[in-house]
Amino acid sequence: MTSPEVSSIRAGAIDLSATKSAALLSMTAFLALVVLYFVGLDQGATSVFGNTTYIHEFLHDGRHLLGFPCH
Repeated sequence: MTSPEVSSIRAGAIDLSATKSAALLSMTAFLALVVLYFVGLDQGATSVFGNTTYIHEFLHDGRHLLGFPCH
């Protein structure tokens, strides 16, 4: 048996047009590439933020957990 309160609650449909879907997919891919750069490719010497290893050392354990070599 369902109570009247539960049966009257319905989720609305999500309207995703092709343009909105493409924009959402593009932003997701861009953010994924940024995360991939910071976790896997930023080595300090090739950093876009100068010759520092702050980002590399901050993400060092995550880098090894994901299988990226750095030594």
